Amino acid sequence: MGHSEMLLAVAGLKHDEVAARVKKLATGDWSDFPPAERAAFGLAYRLSREPARVTAADRAALAAAFGELRAVDLIWYTAWCNYMTRVADAFQLPLERDNVFTPAAAKGN
Repeated sequence: MGHSEMLLAVAGLKHDEVAARVKKLATGDWSDFPPAERAAFGLAYRLSREPARVTAADRAALAAAFGELRAVDLIWYTAWCNYMTRVADAFQLPLERDNVFTPAAAKGN
């Protein structure tokens, strides 16, 4: 299970909702999402692919959508996720097969 899928499940989305959202996100066509989410996706994509090309306008759009403190949180979290992905990739660490946050009762234990 990818970490994005896991976080969406932790946020309360059902399995089919997670699959549909991930599929839509993967297309790069985020026009169906609210403007604030589009700003966050765009900055996260640029920060992940071309970090040197993140502009003051990108940061301003994020701050306008979320406020300055939340924009800092989003930038920091995106950068941290990229760091963790690169470490995991370098060591070829596998992703978890199951959602490690699923309560034991829901797993049938």
